[in-house]
Amino acid sequence: MAETEQVDPKDERTVARLAKRIGAFSRAHGGAEGQVAYLGERGARIVLVGEDGGWGDLVAPSCELAEKAVAKAGITLHEDFDGEFAAKVRTGPYEWTRMAGIQVGGPSNT
Repeated sequence: MAETEQVDPKDERTVARLAKRIGAFSRAHGGAEGQVAYLGERGARIVLVGEDGGWGDLVAPSCELAEKAVAKAGITLHEDFDGEFAAKVRTGPYEWTRMAGIQVGGPSNT
């Protein structure tokens, strides 16, 4: 007799909600790819990069739930944020202004 895995309904709702948001991002950007990064006690960050170079992120309660959401959304998951995957990101004036404000005395972030 095989043991059945207990599924937490709250976790299933979290995965479904994240997958829905990932899917919406993917549709809005002509497709998407992702990477999951461990954030410690806070959970995991899902970094999304669209085919058009747009990017965004979501936070999940754990790496396991983040990976399940990415799989449910049906996008490619990368192990690392580097190489060709990272090169797809397109930044604009907003990002450069924010980075300059933080690093070299550009406009403040407040």
